[in-house]
Amino acid sequence: MGYRNTAACVRDLEQHGHLVRVDAEVDPFLEVAEIQRRVYEAQGPALLFTRPKGCRFPLVSNLFGTLERAEFIFRDTLERVRRLVELKVDPTNFGRRPWRYLGLPLTGWNTLPKRMSKGPVLANKIHLSDLPAITSWPRDGGPFVTLPQVYTEDPRRPGTGKSNLGMYRVQISGSDYAPDKQIGLHYQIHRGIGVHHAAAIKKGQPLRVNIFVGGPPAMSVAAVMPLPEGLPELSFAGALGGRRLRIVRRSAEPAIAADADFCITGWIDPDKLLPEGPFGDHLGYYSLAHDFPVLNVDGVYHRDDAIWPFTVVGRPPQEDTTFGKFIHELTGPVIPTVVHGVHAVHAVDEAGVHPLLLAIGSERYVPYAERKRPQELLTCANAILGQGQLSLAKFLLIVANEDDPELDISDIPAFFRHLLERIDWAFDLHFQTSTTIDTLDYSGSGFNEGSKLVMAAVGPARRVLPKEIPSDCSLPEDFEEPRLCLPGILAIKSPPYADDAGEYEESLIRFTESLDARHPINAFPLVVLVDDSEFTARTVRNFLWVTFTRANPAADIHGIESFCVQKHWGCHGSLVIDARLKPHHAPPLIEDPEVTKRVDALAAAGGPLHGIF
Repeated sequence: MGYRNTAACVRDLEQHGHLVRVDAEVDPFLEVAEIQRRVYEAQGPALLFTRPKGCRFPLVSNLFGTLERAEFIFRDTLERVRRLVELKVDPTNFGRRPWRYLGLPLTGWNTLPKRMSKGPVLANKIHLSDLPAITSWPRDGGPFVTLPQVYTEDPRRPGTGKSNLGMYRVQISGSDYAPDKQIGLHYQIHRGIGVHHAAAIKKGQPLRVNIFVGGPPAMSVAAVMPLPEGLPELSFAGALGGRRLRIVRRSAEPAIAADADFCITGWIDPDKLLPEGPFGDHLGYYSLAHDFPVLNVDGVYHRDDAIWPFTVVGRPPQEDTTFGKFIHELTGPVIPTVVHGVHAVHAVDEAGVHPLLLAIGSERYVPYAERKRPQELLTCANAILGQGQLSLAKFLLIVANEDDPELDISDIPAFFRHLLERIDWAFDLHFQTSTTIDTLDYSGSGFNEGSKLVMAAVGPARRVLPKEIPSDCSLPEDFEEPRLCLPGILAIKSPPYADDAGEYEESLIRFTESLDARHPINAFPLVVLVDDSEFTARTVRNFLWVTFTRANPAADIHGIESFCVQKHWGCHGSLVIDARLKPHHAPPLIEDPEVTKRVDALAAAGGPLHGIF
C-alpha cells in the first residue's frame, strides 16, 4: 500500500538506501537550496535535514530527484495506473485481455475520497512565522512554499467532484504582506484555481483556499498532473497512492487533506491585490514582482510528526525535470488520443518547458502532390496550441512522421537535424502575434503578452547541413566569434542590444541587410545572435536555453533576404534569431558566492555532506 504521510515515505526511503540524514545545522536562507541543486545535479539521494537553523521542523528535499526513486515511491500502484492509461488509449484492450485489468476495480475504489470527522493535520495550530522560511535565490522577495498543494472548490458546485489541486506559487512573507496574516498566491490565468476565482468574483464572495504541504507523496504528483476535465486531482492521488484520500470537512469550508503534514487555511479577497515576488523560476531567470491575489490566513496547522518537503526551481534541469519525466511516462501514450494526427509531443525542459515544444504529426493531405507543403501538420499544430498547458508554447517545431517513422522526439539534435534539412523558410514559418504567452516569460512585449511561431517541415531533405564553419565566412563589423552549436546552426557573438532600440535594432539591421542569399553564411539555415557565442555553443543545453528563453518570435525572428507577401513573412537566406539579453528581460539566476563557499565546506572531506555530491 502507498504511504499515508511524509514520515512514512522518509522511513521507507531511508531503509532502502534512497535517503540520507543531514544532522549538521543548515540555513533555510539560500543554503539548503544550493545543497538541493547540487545533490540533484549529482543524481544523489533524498536528504532529511534534521537541524534547520531557526526552525523546529525537519526538512526533506529531493524526494523525486531521480526517476528511479519516483518509481520506487509508487512501486505498489504504478502498474495499475499505467493499465488505466492503457484503457484510456484503447478501451478494447479490456475485451482482448480482461485478466490484465482484474485489479482495476480496487484502483477505482481508491479514487473516492474518504470523509473523516477529524485528521492528524489539525493536531497543532501555529503561526505562519513558525513555518520553515526557505529562500532559494538571493533576489527572491521572501520565503516561498516550493511544493505546495493549493486546494479550491468551485463556488457554484462545492465539493470534491469539481475541485482543483494545483502546485501554485505561495509566498509566505515579505513584500507588503501583513506578517502572520497574509501570503501571496501566484497562479496563471488558465489554471483551475483561476476558474474558481472568477466564479467567486462573479458571485461577489471570497474564494476559500486550503494549502497543504506534505502528506501522501501522490498528492504532490497529482497537483502537477495535466488531468482531463472532470477528473479531480484528489481522485488521481488516491489511485496513485494506493488508498482512498482521507479528507476532513468543517462546515462549508473546502475539504482538508487529513494526512497532510501542514495546512494553511484562508480566503482570497476579491478586491485586493499585492505585489508578489521576485522569485527565481524554472526558466532560469527571476519572475519579477507583480500584483497577484492575497490569501488572508485564518489558520496554520501541522501534524505531530510533521516534516516539511521542499524543492528548488531554477534553470533546468532541476527536480521538476524529473516530475516532468515521470508524468510523461504516465500520460505520454494518451496524447495521440487527445490530438488527432499527433504521434508525439516533447516539451523541452532545457529550454524552460513552455518556450520550446517539439512535435511529430501526420501529413496525409494531398499524398499525390509533387511538392509537399505542411498542411495536416498545421492542423496538428493548431490543435496542440489549443490544449491546456501546451497552449503556452512559444516555439512549436513540428515534422511529419511519414518522412522518418523512426525519428525519436527525445533526441533533440536528431530532431533539429531532421527539421533543418527539410524546412523552407520562405513558406514554413507561421506566426501568431499579439497573443498570450507564459506569465513567467519576460521575452515578450508585456506581462502575459508575446507571440508564437510554428515551424513545420515536411518532405525529402532539401539541403546538407554543414558541420564546420567555412574559412571565407566573413561577418559584418562587430559580429564575431562564430561557433557551431549543432550541424546547420551557428551562434555569433553580437554587439550588446541597444537600450534605446526601436522595432528593429540598428546593429541587427546592419547584420541582415549587409548579407544576401549568396553569402557563405546561408549554408547554415539557422543563425543565432547572442551575447556569448562560446557559452551558447558549449552544450546543446546552453543553446536551447539561450535561444528559446531570450527570443520573442514576432520581434526577434529576422532573416537574410526577408520578405512579406500577403502578410506572410519569410526569408530566402538564413533564419536569424536575436537571442541577446534585452533591457526588458528579467535577470538570470546567480548563486550567492558566500553561500557557495559554505556549501563547498559542507561537502569537503570530513564535512557532513562529503560524498553525497
